[in-house]
Amino acid sequence: MIKDENKRTCEHCGEKILGRSDKRFCSDYCRNSQHNLENRDHSNYMRKVNNVLRKNRRILAKYNPNGKAKIQGTALMEEGFNFAYFTNVYETKKGGKYFFCYDQGYIQIEDGYYALVVRESYVR
Repeated sequence: MIKDENKRTCEHCGEKILGRSDKRFCSDYCRNSQHNLENRDHSNYMRKVNNVLRKNRRILAKYNPNGKAKIQGTALMEEGFNFAYFTNVYETKKGGKYFFCYDQGYIQIEDGYYALVVRESYVR
């Protein structure tokens, strides 16, 4: 019995599919479009989070050109820094916590000041 290939249609656009029997889309364009359509909610959320993280990193790098610096937290907030977003935390042996946005980090010190650092290779 010969399989009727005329019944196979693209999952994205509905066009007739030619080729392999397990093919689901008529073209790479339709395959990519369908994938983007199915994942846009997650992608938008991740894009927004990554934008905040990149902005935080740019702000830290701006005020820390030499690898170590001290700045008031209000100055960071005026630039638009969001303390709720960071990529990882490094805890020191004494219990201090460095928060990092990629390679740029900070730790709260006295009276609303923050020490800014650049991640060293030994910090994971």
